[in-house]
Amino acid sequence: MANLKEIRNRIASVSSTMQITSAMKMVSAAKLKKAQDAITAMRPYANKLTELIQNLSGGLDGEGQNPYIVQRVEEKILIIAITSNRGLCGAFNSNIIKETIRLAKEDYAGKTVKVMGIGKKGGDILSKTLPIKSRHDAIYDDLNFGKTAKVALEAMDAFSETQYDKVLLVYNRFKNAATQIVTTEQFLPIVAVEDTVKQSSADYIYEPSQTAIIDELLPKSLKMQLFKAVRDSFASEHGARMTAMHKATDNATELRDQLKLTYNKARQAAITNEILEIVGGAEALNN
Repeated sequence: MANLKEIRNRIASVSSTMQITSAMKMVSAAKLKKAQDAITAMRPYANKLTELIQNLSGGLDGEGQNPYIVQRVEEKILIIAITSNRGLCGAFNSNIIKETIRLAKEDYAGKTVKVMGIGKKGGDILSKTLPIKSRHDAIYDDLNFGKTAKVALEAMDAFSETQYDKVLLVYNRFKNAATQIVTTEQFLPIVAVEDTVKQSSADYIYEPSQTAIIDELLPKSLKMQLFKAVRDSFASEHGARMTAMHKATDNATELRDQLKLTYNKARQAAITNEILEIVGGAEALNN
């Protein structure tokens, strides 16, 4: 009977776990809807603003060029790795960590690479492998444009002061609840569209001037680009967690059913043994 008690305890434990994962799945599903609506509404504006800046930047002369457009020899690299503060979301965080380490060890081997961490999970692991410039784990406490703008400004100032020659964003781009795409984007310097391409795609009349417009719009565009990346990652996190908790609930249900079957078989065997013992005892008394 001790074996039956052990199985009952395991069934109770698995059932409790199943209730927790099911609840977490529903919570993530509710949060995902809000985060998905936010990034879906934001993408067209952010993408069009980035496209506009790239077109406008294509015809600037080298003299008096905006500091965020200046191309330098890539010796010092800053990688902004965007992860989450919490786990239980499958390979969401590990994919970003692996990609960041791969960039540092392979694509930019021999260069000076530092990491700016957004999200506790990535910062904790990457700090043991790569030099960390700064961490911004509290950004998800109340995610808004103001918080991400401060982080973007920190990276922009570091680039304009020639502390870094290139700044990259590494994050999960949201596709749907089950699919998150690991994305690497160049944050700085701005990749300008060539004159020939720009003239064929758009013809702008500048007022007051091209340089003045770029100086005004470019910082806003960079802050918006980082905010979009964080929003993408935020929606991806909830999608990944919802999917992971759905799979965990299914696995717990399957394990519980198997344990119940094992318990019933063991109980039936124990009852059969008891009956045999009673019958054997009765036969002994009769003899």
